[in-house]
Amino acid sequence: AGEYEKLMVACKRNTKWSSPSIYWCPAINFAIETAMRLSEQLSLRWENLDLNKRTAFLPAEITKTKRSRTVALTDKALEVLKEIPRHISGAVFPMSLNYHNRGWRALCKRAGVHGLRWHDLRRESTSRMFEKGLSITEVQSVTGHKTLQMLADYTQHPAEILAEKLKKH
Repeated sequence: AGEYEKLMVACKRNTKWSSPSIYWCPAINFAIETAMRLSEQLSLRWENLDLNKRTAFLPAEITKTKRSRTVALTDKALEVLKEIPRHISGAVFPMSLNYHNRGWRALCKRAGVHGLRWHDLRRESTSRMFEKGLSITEVQSVTGHKTLQMLADYTQHPAEILAEKLKKH
């Protein structure tokens, strides 16, 4: 509890040893909204976004499964895209994997958040999609999981939410 808020504060804070990147908070929010893998997010290019259709196209060569897919963008994901500047490289999040990994560890340390991996944001996103009522196949089309078992590994159903649903029926 409270990890998200701590990360948001930490990625905006200047310290003696580091300055905030304008991309950290947006990158975190975009990951939570889209369930993209880190490699997909870091490879995402502006030319592959259609803000009018609210989609992000992921070419096969940047996906883990080597299958292209188009990801629907939430209102929050669109807000994130509108708030960040366009980099001359064309990358939406212009960070190398090495820069990202070092920065993520430093950010978590600065936030006082322990044991959180970037991949956990993908799990959080996947769980939120189910909580919003998306079907298994709808979630699977967003996340790009090949099998139901792989998708199930990413999904968490808190007992409190399940109890509320059971109470209604």
